[in-house]
Amino acid sequence: MDKPLDEAYFVWLYSQVGDSEIANPNHTYWGMFKQLFTKEFVWFIPNDDNRIADGKDLRYEFVEESGLEDVDRGWLQLGCSMLELLIGLSRRLAFEADGEPRDWFWQMLENMDLSPYNDHYQKRRVSEIDEILDRVIWRTYGINGEGGIFPLKYTRNNQQKIELWDQMSEYVLEAA
Repeated sequence: MDKPLDEAYFVWLYSQVGDSEIANPNHTYWGMFKQLFTKEFVWFIPNDDNRIADGKDLRYEFVEESGLEDVDRGWLQLGCSMLELLIGLSRRLAFEADGEPRDWFWQMLENMDLSPYNDHYQKRRVSEIDEILDRVIWRTYGINGEGGIFPLKYTRNNQQKIELWDQMSEYVLEAA
């Protein structure tokens, strides 16, 4: 991996949903975002590979916006991080349900119980964040999605067993 490329990409991802100019650790999330960036999303439900493709497409956007040339194809093909997945989902939500990707991103963090982990608290709670991410990846959240990305009040489907797109669609319909 190209460390300067990874660092530049990470800052770019942060800027997609956060304000990189803020210095107050009560209002920054660099630590939690770094965990999201280093944690790979593993798919085992059919069609969730499409959400991985959405996340990985961010790399191509970054490369194009940054005017980079000769980027290692291996870097472009690495697994999808949780941060990439969530940003990709936030963009899909903004398209499907209106609103801003940034707002949807923070709503998903709140749904997963990650919003309190600003830089002031995050350093002491790395293992808690990792447990939350594992709960989401391995779908050990409630069958109604509680503790996951898209919790529902009412559902006929076990959210642990359906693809993220269908979870997102139910979430949007319930909120409408």
